[in-house]
Amino acid sequence: MVISPEHFMVDKTSDLHVVDTRPLLSPESLHHDLPLDAESADLVIQTRKRIRSILSNNDQRVLVIVGPCSVHDIKAAKEYANKLKPLRHRYAEKLEIVMRVYFEKPRTTVGWKGLINDPHLDGSYDINTGLRQARSLLLELARSGIPSATELLDPVVPQYIADLISWTAIGARTTESQTHREMASGLSMPIGYKNGTDGTIDIAINAMQAASRPHHFLGINQEGFASIVSTTGNPDGHLVLRGGNQGTNYDYKSVLNVSEQLSKVGLPTKVMVDCSHGNSKKDYRRQADVLREIARQLKEDSSNVMGVMLESHLVEGNQKITKDLTSLVYGQSITDACIDMDTTESLLDQLATALR
Repeated sequence: MVISPEHFMVDKTSDLHVVDTRPLLSPESLHHDLPLDAESADLVIQTRKRIRSILSNNDQRVLVIVGPCSVHDIKAAKEYANKLKPLRHRYAEKLEIVMRVYFEKPRTTVGWKGLINDPHLDGSYDINTGLRQARSLLLELARSGIPSATELLDPVVPQYIADLISWTAIGARTTESQTHREMASGLSMPIGYKNGTDGTIDIAINAMQAASRPHHFLGINQEGFASIVSTTGNPDGHLVLRGGNQGTNYDYKSVLNVSEQLSKVGLPTKVMVDCSHGNSKKDYRRQADVLREIARQLKEDSSNVMGVMLESHLVEGNQKITKDLTSLVYGQSITDACIDMDTTESLLDQLATALR
């Protein structure tokens, strides 16, 4: 009996929905092309130290994470940084200003996922170019004296850019994720964990506790090879209040209640307040109301707030991505709406004035 080759064929069971795979450049090769210089490294190191001092109450200044909701135009991001730099110097005695430089965007359903994922805004998903553009921008900002903050979403991305990040966020949609808690346990900078989209803080507290402990998980090394990653745990976590579906949580009573809950479980009691998202009820203009309330609390010697977040860009509001990219308004967000630079300067002045 002759058995045909077809007899031994097995139906395919994997990659049924995968249409393409492309090589990803290694972290080592990107670092070689865009190396961290001594001056930039010192800026990152010193900024991280100052943020830790604010968190531990050894520095009475307030941390301010301010900048575009997301970076989609490198030129506009550089111009924003140039306008932010004199404000950073002007208020240095009272505020530690770090630019918000977000390259990854979590989507509730679908949408543009950020500069790293789709740098050309056209669905070509040229991730290698996105990683190169992101690192290049971070280097240029650091060399100009502007420290950067971001949200780390994909657990592979830190290998490419984390050495240039002074502060990072774990977002409301990912704080509950074990993968992101493991990733956070190995990161080298202070981390803000946002409360859940429903406004509850238990998930963020659990994340802070989990990420402060050692972990072992799958990742990649500098050469880009799949690896077993072992971490020490990150002790510099803090909670970010961003409001939620159930309402805002930036008022004095809410902040005090959260600080007391953190104290009971032995976690840092000073929190950051996100002036956007649920706290602004998704109206970018209301960020000003949130910040003024925080300034009032700080003026009355509240010891429970260590920082604020503002979504700010060159032009207020936001816009949709169009097929004709030349029609996009320069310096205006293509994700969440932002306040403009003049409003930003006014709010920073109010915040600094409130601090003794």
